[in-house]
Amino acid sequence: MVENFVREFAKLIVSHPEAVRVERHNLGEKFDEIVIYAHKEDAGKLIGKEGRTINALKTLIGGCKAKDGISYRVNVRTTEE
Repeated sequence: MVENFVREFAKLIVSHPEAVRVERHNLGEKFDEIVIYAHKEDAGKLIGKEGRTINALKTLIGGCKAKDGISYRVNVRTTEE
């Protein structure tokens, strides 16, 4: 559920939406990592000026903790696609 939200959010921001891929990895009890893979030209757009865009996304995802009790870490990684 969270991955779908993040994927759709990222696709709205980037120039290469076809290259966006989101994976969720369990890092332990009640702690997951969400990795956003995007075209190398789009990484800056996802992070935003002074990290504002990614921080806004983290804030929204943080609201999911209230529902499912899981904490999330969000990372952006680039692809060559």
